[in-house]
Amino acid sequence: MTQDLLDRLTIRDLIENWALWRDAGDWERFATVWHDDGVMMATWFQGPAREFIRVTQEGWDKGVSILHFLGGTSIDLVGDRAIVQTKMTISQRGDVQGVLCDVVCTGRFYDFVEKRNGRWGLVLRQPIYEKDRVDPLDPMAKLHLDQAAMATFPKGYRHLAYIQTQIGYAVKLDMPQLTGTEVEQLYTRGASWLAGEKLGA
Repeated sequence: MTQDLLDRLTIRDLIENWALWRDAGDWERFATVWHDDGVMMATWFQGPAREFIRVTQEGWDKGVSILHFLGGTSIDLVGDRAIVQTKMTISQRGDVQGVLCDVVCTGRFYDFVEKRNGRWGLVLRQPIYEKDRVDPLDPMAKLHLDQAAMATFPKGYRHLAYIQTQIGYAVKLDMPQLTGTEVEQLYTRGASWLAGEKLGA
């Protein structure tokens, strides 16, 4: 087996472990997928991975239900750095104005991954939010969404942002979507980082 193939298999394993361990509440192993300076970006949280783990545990204990499902992965590998894109869905269950619903958002994880001292780990995870929808668990339930409030959220994660604000989260409104300035800037940032530049803010 070549080193290139071994690295790619290890990276893919890392990405899959993130979803499995996070969604299973296996916090000790979940912490191992990150480097110490790892950063997580999400609609409802932006900051150090260690803080992300803490607030995710707190949400878990309060009954917040957010699950992930992964699809195909594309890895751009240059030496000890990689940009990894993985198709995914984020599924969040919660109360929307008295109706229990599932919100499903389809997109990609865009990950900055690096090998340090022989170990691959996540440096930055930035999801790309492509489209979403909301479905009542009871198909006969009548769901009345506040259309004015909905219109204030980005199209790619409008329903996800809506349900997250309903349960008290402050949602970031300029996350990358399928197209637009934010995702183009992300691609540029990824290419620069692969070329050896510092990650920066």
